[in-house]
Amino acid sequence: MSRLTMFRSLAVRNYRLYAFGQLMSNPGTWMQRIAQDWLVLQLSGGSGIALGMTTALQFLPMLLFGLWGGALVDRLDKRRMLVLTQGSMGVLALALGVLATAEVAQVWHVYLFAFGLGLITVLDNPGRQAFVPEMVGRDHLSNAIALNSASFQLGRVTGPAIAGLLIALIGSGPVFMINGVSFGFTIVALLMIRTGELQKTDPVAGGKGRIREGLRYVSGRRDLVLLLVLAACVQFFGANGQNQIALMVNNVFETGAAAFGVAAAALAVGALIGALLAARRERPRLSLVLLGSLGFGVSQVVAAVMPGYVSFVVVLVPMGIAFMTYVTTLNATFQLSVDPQMRGRVMSMFMLVFMGVAPLGAPVVGLIADGFGPRASLTVGGVVTIAVVTVLGALLARTRGVRPRDLLPGPRGRRGTSRSAGGEPAETRDGDDGDRRSSEETGAQV
Repeated sequence: MSRLTMFRSLAVRNYRLYAFGQLMSNPGTWMQRIAQDWLVLQLSGGSGIALGMTTALQFLPMLLFGLWGGALVDRLDKRRMLVLTQGSMGVLALALGVLATAEVAQVWHVYLFAFGLGLITVLDNPGRQAFVPEMVGRDHLSNAIALNSASFQLGRVTGPAIAGLLIALIGSGPVFMINGVSFGFTIVALLMIRTGELQKTDPVAGGKGRIREGLRYVSGRRDLVLLLVLAACVQFFGANGQNQIALMVNNVFETGAAAFGVAAAALAVGALIGALLAARRERPRLSLVLLGSLGFGVSQVVAAVMPGYVSFVVVLVPMGIAFMTYVTTLNATFQLSVDPQMRGRVMSMFMLVFMGVAPLGAPVVGLIADGFGPRASLTVGGVVTIAVVTVLGALLARTRGVRPRDLLPGPRGRRGTSRSAGGEPAETRDGDDGDRRSSEETGAQV
């Protein structure tokens, strides 16, 4: 596949604008993540529990209100909603930046900021996921998802390194304010989008039972349930990888903010490579979800036993590749196999599991790190991931001839065949919306 094909979704003007806004804004987001973690460590005296509580509060709203947020996304104009959510996050970042710069910030301020940010992401996260198909359509969706991840990870490469240097020079406060300003790039891009060129899905009518309707849809799709279980188990520890890196750098290797930024950037380099590799693929494959998550678990264990800072940082690169292979393939599988009118609710459930388990895992990671050391928390996370993927792979192999590829939609294009659990071909067919697929078409008989 040519390099131009790798970036094929950028041929769509609306997505090109959106992608540019994200490319400019994402480094600020990662700068803020580093500043937030470091500010908590400094204000709490290096407490792993305090760091875990911050992460928990940021992800807790998704756990509590994620399903409601997805139902609301299906009813709203997604572009207008994203302008509002992006602006709100920018205001929050500026406010915490002012407190930190004035040297009056306390741990509870960061807790409050993290919780407020989490409330906004209840709408912003499923909204961004559901807005991408409206810009690029089905043909370019898998590529656009991978490029979104690549842009995010490019910010993850540059943002932490810049943040580490800026924190050392001028403190955490200005970093928050820089991120607050960076949201303006995405807002401008959203305002410049030509709404007439969007492939909008008819909004879902309001009323009771919309959340239950989404739950019934997902529960009737055993392929989606299977992937949600995998995501929940991997994310329990994997979503807190940033915390584990911070604890290893601060408590084990006893280095400073700049070293933390370099370590986070190394993980991001691997994730960027993984995202670009995903952009080259025409279709997602479940085998890559399993291999990526397995590789992530193995690399966690390897990182935990590294004797020095340099070797630890080196291992973070393949860890990032494996994790991003798992993430992008999992995301594309969900996006490509659901009814467009259910996409907001389905993606909110995906984000609920993908991000919502973090409030449960973060305090556990902190407790293990405080009680047995950061190396132990990394090791436990890796072992759990390896065990879950191994068991899941064994179950798939024993399920009446079902192979991993049988759980995905049929061949390229809107028409093709897929295999049922019994091995018989099942025709894919277009519904009234041109994108509807039955449970039989996606291997729901597993």
